[in-house]
Amino acid sequence: MVMAEFSDASLALRAGLSVEGITMYLFWIGTVAMGAGTAFFWLMAGTVPRAYRSVMIVAGIITAVACYHYSRMSGIYIEQLATLFNADGTRIAGKEITQFPTAYRYIDWLITVPLLVLEIPLLLRLGNKAKALFRGLVGAALVMLVFAWIAEVSPVGSNSWWINYVISCLAWFYIVFMLYTKVNEQMVGQPFSIVKSLKIIRLYILIGWTIYPVGFLMALAGPSGESIREICYNIADVINKVGFGLACYAGIKVLPMVAGEDGPFQANTRGNA
Repeated sequence: MVMAEFSDASLALRAGLSVEGITMYLFWIGTVAMGAGTAFFWLMAGTVPRAYRSVMIVAGIITAVACYHYSRMSGIYIEQLATLFNADGTRIAGKEITQFPTAYRYIDWLITVPLLVLEIPLLLRLGNKAKALFRGLVGAALVMLVFAWIAEVSPVGSNSWWINYVISCLAWFYIVFMLYTKVNEQMVGQPFSIVKSLKIIRLYILIGWTIYPVGFLMALAGPSGESIREICYNIADVINKVGFGLACYAGIKVLPMVAGEDGPFQANTRGNA
């Protein structure tokens, strides 16, 4: 088994800096980045005010789940990439990758995306008031992911592919709408650094998440299109999952430890949305 895996990896490395090779390297980079993010967030959880430690713990769970799935996706992609080469390392003319780790990717997103949006009410410290906001954000996120998955497994360019893609994008727009309305209202009176973090998180969802629908469309780009799509997804995942956690940490770390217990914040730490 070990020898077979070594053989697959050796053959896959023959891809070099081709589109497929770059995709493979980004799967590896994604695995390491998620693992490093997990270690960082969990180690830093003890250095922030107690009221915000759950934010760092959740950030670490997000990257830990992603790290596991990226290790699995890397293995699947390497196996597929190895099939493009003969035993002597020469590439088989005209052969392309036909199977991608789509199921693993969407399982990962179905777990991590709801946790990502959970970071928002946790940062706002809304308590029971967070339930309606969380339900709205998670509901839209699940609609976005389920319809994207249906589109992903539909024939590229078909009516089903386009219709489900559009529905998924509309759900994403609704998440953005909630961030700039309901979340914006809750940001008033929050500590300045928390407001700043939430504004950065909004930009991640507004701009950073754009990489996903753009990457989805790369499947239209010909034989290498689906590998290009995987490149986009891998880059977006690292930016958004690790970046989300870092944005949260940046806002929390500057707060006095006493501010996170149960006492009031100082007036000069408050800001507006």
